[in-house]
Amino acid sequence: MKTNEQIFRILIEDGFSKGNTNVFDTYTSTDFVEHQYGFIPPNAEGVKKAITSLHYAFPDFSLTINDLIIGGDKVWGRMTGSGTHKKQFGPMPPTGKKFEITVIDIMRFKEGKLIEHWGVADRMALLEQLGMKPPPKFIMKIISLFKRGAVK
Repeated sequence: MKTNEQIFRILIEDGFSKGNTNVFDTYTSTDFVEHQYGFIPPNAEGVKKAITSLHYAFPDFSLTINDLIIGGDKVWGRMTGSGTHKKQFGPMPPTGKKFEITVIDIMRFKEGKLIEHWGVADRMALLEQLGMKPPPKFIMKIISLFKRGAVK
């Protein structure tokens, strides 16, 4: 049986980086739960859809593992995600721009299968690198006034 670290590497390197979604059929439990925002449905099928979507918009998408921490039934990874925006990504038409962001993944395993995943990608950095700018300061000021209850 493969170690949790080996399975983590397979899922990241073959699954996410190479786009081989079949590895999720092999290494995820039938009761696997995906906790990362935006993966619908929150199971292996949602992860596979997200990977397919990433590789559609960013054909050269890859994750490079920078650090791993193995503890108990979990593996924590800090990675660098990179790619080139070649096709539509959500509402954004292709820009041809390259990006490089930090991604944190936590995977929990049981009996050689992935049973839970939490992922945090620096989406703000991604959008900024693709050319989407944050709202102007006056918009942010109005939003903060609403949040504090100053405007009703």
